[in-house]
Amino acid sequence: MSLTSQPLPRVAVLGATGFIGRALCATLDQRGHGLLAIARRQPAVTLPGAFVPFDLTLDPPAELAVFLDAHRIDVIVNAAGGDWGLTDEQMVPANLGMVERLLETLTGMAEPPRLVHIGSVHEYGLFPVGTTYTEDSPARPSTVYGQLKLRATELITEAVRDRGLDALVLRLGNVVGAGQPVHSLLGVMAGKLAEGRAAGGAELSLMPLTARREFLHLLDAVEAVAAALAPARTCPPVLNLGFGRATSAREMVELLIEESRVPTRIVEVPAPAGSGPETEWQQLDITATERALGWKPGRGLRDAVAELWAAVCPVGV
Repeated sequence: MSLTSQPLPRVAVLGATGFIGRALCATLDQRGHGLLAIARRQPAVTLPGAFVPFDLTLDPPAELAVFLDAHRIDVIVNAAGGDWGLTDEQMVPANLGMVERLLETLTGMAEPPRLVHIGSVHEYGLFPVGTTYTEDSPARPSTVYGQLKLRATELITEAVRDRGLDALVLRLGNVVGAGQPVHSLLGVMAGKLAEGRAAGGAELSLMPLTARREFLHLLDAVEAVAAALAPARTCPPVLNLGFGRATSAREMVELLIEESRVPTRIVEVPAPAGSGPETEWQQLDITATERALGWKPGRGLRDAVAELWAAVCPVGV
């Protein structure tokens, strides 16, 4: 290290055992960051860095401040929360309640660490087909998850404006990669293909899957978060994080089938009666993110799907 280089920030990751959290911890550890992994329960597989079991939906916020001070944390990344497999009631503390308590923690500290919060593309709600959304586009979420994530973003941006908190929200698209949540569309399809692989073939019942959405390789998402730890220039409080291109959900499933090489019969089924599209179209403008973080996606979606499948069915197994 040269005399003029700055030490790498020490990072705490909330939700360290989750899909994004695990990958982020691995990357930060490889890059030499001091690391504090925080999750509700001790993971089955040891994470890099120090680990603290802590549930911000239940445990006192003041205790979290003690941990952050003790480990001299410079940046806290909130990768906790989620929607897959949760009821509407369970999503409230997971996506909003814990953010309220996190802000209570940070604003009560004499020198709070920087906050990088993982938001969601679903905060915008229904996109008009063909529209590219910037950070200033209207946010009208159509799901409970989107509404909760938007309120969390609003609380954070209010803390930035009114209390001077150093914070950034990354509105993230649909992430694809190794460790895909089993309740997600691609996670479910991968599970069925794995069963079909053992049986010599699979049959997948698919709805039209006409929606075109923002998908992003997991490692591109992680690299953007890493770039947000100590950006070279001042960032706006909210940035879009995606591939910058709408891709059909059907195309992603077909890529997964191709990568699996499992003989597959697709049965077309109609969408459930009365089920409107959660989002028929998502396409984010990522210009501001590229400019603020010096980041751009560098991996293809086929690579993301290939890594998803390799984690489900490793070669030789």
